[in-house]
Amino acid sequence: MVEATLISEADPAAGNRSVRWWVVYEIARMAGFYAAHGVWSVSDGEALIPFLGYAQVDGKQGMQRLVGDDALRSAQDAFGAGRDDWVRAVLVVDAYLHLDTGRTDALIVDAADYGPARRTVKMAVPYRPGAAPQGFAVYRPKFMEVVGVDDPDYAALADAFFAGVDSHERAAAVWNAHLVDESV
Repeated sequence: MVEATLISEADPAAGNRSVRWWVVYEIARMAGFYAAHGVWSVSDGEALIPFLGYAQVDGKQGMQRLVGDDALRSAQDAFGAGRDDWVRAVLVVDAYLHLDTGRTDALIVDAADYGPARRTVKMAVPYRPGAAPQGFAVYRPKFMEVVGVDDPDYAALADAFFAGVDSHERAAAVWNAHLVDESV
C-alpha cells in the first residue's frame, strides 16, 4: 500500500460549472470514471489490482491491470512515462491515507495529460473495507495535488470528477449505494 496526504476535499454539492481549462476538466472527468471503477472493484472486499486507464490519440480508450511482483512499480513507471499513443491516463492504486481521524484505506487516483504542458490531478477516495463491522462505504474524495494550473478551481474540478463517476453507470450505482456523505 502507498502512504498519502491530502490538500483539499471534493464536494459533490459544489455548484461552480465554469470550467476554464478543458484539458484539466477532461483529466478530472477521466479520473472520476476510473475512480468509480476502482470503487466498484474493492466493493466486494477484494484487494485492488493496480490499473491504468488511458485515452489514445485516435479517441479509443482502454484499461490495463498490472499484476505480478513489481505491479505497483510497473504501473507507476508506465503512468510516469506515458505511451506515444496516449493523450491522457489515470493510474488507480490501493493505499492508506493518514488523516486526523487515523489511517484510512483509500484509492489513490493519479491522472495526467501528456500534452506539451503536462497537467496532473491527484486525488484520494477514502473508503471503509467490506470486512469492517459496518460494511463497505465510500467517503468524499480529496484533492491531493493539481499541477500545471494556476489557482485551480476545485469546485469545477469536483464537478468534472463526479461527472466522470456518473458516466460509469454500473460503478456509480455501487458508489452511490455505499456513499457516506461525510469527511474522514
